[in-house]
Amino acid sequence: MATVQLKSIKKIYPYTEDKKKRKKDKGDPEHRVTHLEMTDKGVVAVQEFSLDIADNEFIVLVGPSGCGKSTTLRMIAGLEEISEGELFIDNELMNDIAPKDRDIAMVFQSYALYPHMTVRENMEFPLKLKKVPQAEIAKKVNEAAEILGITEYLDRKPKALSGGQRQRVAIGRAIVREPKVLLMDEPLSNLDAKLRNQMRAELIKLRSRISTTFIYVTHDQTEAMTLGDRIVIMQNGYIRQIGTPQDVFNHPANLFVAGFIGSPQMNFFDAELIREGDDYFVNLEGTKVKVAEEKAGKLRRAGAESQKITLGIRPEHLEIAEAGVPATVDVSEMMGSSVHLHVTAGDKDVIVVVPTINVTKGFFRGEEVHLGFGGNVVHLFSKETGDNLETIS
Repeated sequence: MATVQLKSIKKIYPYTEDKKKRKKDKGDPEHRVTHLEMTDKGVVAVQEFSLDIADNEFIVLVGPSGCGKSTTLRMIAGLEEISEGELFIDNELMNDIAPKDRDIAMVFQSYALYPHMTVRENMEFPLKLKKVPQAEIAKKVNEAAEILGITEYLDRKPKALSGGQRQRVAIGRAIVREPKVLLMDEPLSNLDAKLRNQMRAELIKLRSRISTTFIYVTHDQTEAMTLGDRIVIMQNGYIRQIGTPQDVFNHPANLFVAGFIGSPQMNFFDAELIREGDDYFVNLEGTKVKVAEEKAGKLRRAGAESQKITLGIRPEHLEIAEAGVPATVDVSEMMGSSVHLHVTAGDKDVIVVVPTINVTKGFFRGEEVHLGFGGNVVHLFSKETGDNLETIS
């Protein structure tokens, strides 16, 4: 177990000589498509990353490909040099400490098992490198195998195992070392959907049975929401929000987080926020809805006034109503417990999740419907900055 502190960590990849010349060329395709900051020193892959991780906490770094989450993990592991900032593990500065001396273990996406070794030999290997006595090695391997449910596979080689079993072995090889920090870089991404669900449950059980600090990287928001004590949402090298799964879902700090967290993703509309004394209203396509008092109080404290806004409403918070925002049905998807309606409202493509229990008839393409919503489920974002108006001061 350990605390981990990252203080203003930066990762800058220097340009090669060719890239230095090319970056001046505004017509260069690479220059046009990158969303990372490009400075005289190079490309900034991770920007001012600061985070305090508590002892035994499970932290998940999540974001789209190229956002800097794996680079951050590799800097903690010592596999990437830290360009600027400081990394502390248990209050000890780690910037110049070799990876083998950081008392961390890492589980990779590719399992990275030795194919010529049995499961037992794979799990024993890091302990043998540390010259742990054989009796203690056997005890630790047997305990880890029992925790992970792989005792019966100890004498098999990796090629005789399924993907999920191989990943359990990789995790077992990491936990036998009893590291202070366990790093996981998209460990479930090579598994099919059913195995991913099973392994998520296994990781939750594992977390309750071993005492270590977890730092987990994924691009899958479902993994982030189910595994993490806190989630760090990244975009283009920056942290966009840090919070509990419930907090980032209920109170997204900005448009990026609102669109990234939640499946199906949040619907966005061009709307108007109207202030009348201490009350606030949302006007969407002529439908005026009063904002709930809890949200109105936050808007008052933030000094929000009447303005054009981007309105966010999650698909499960929209409902088919007698009156409201007019919409036209494009596609109806039966998902078992719910129906996902894809509709056009104004010029926006909108998804509505309707519980099957509330569906009394089928929906057909071209059908005219109305969308209703409550003032307690609206998310209000600034047109200029994209930030949540409830938190802007």
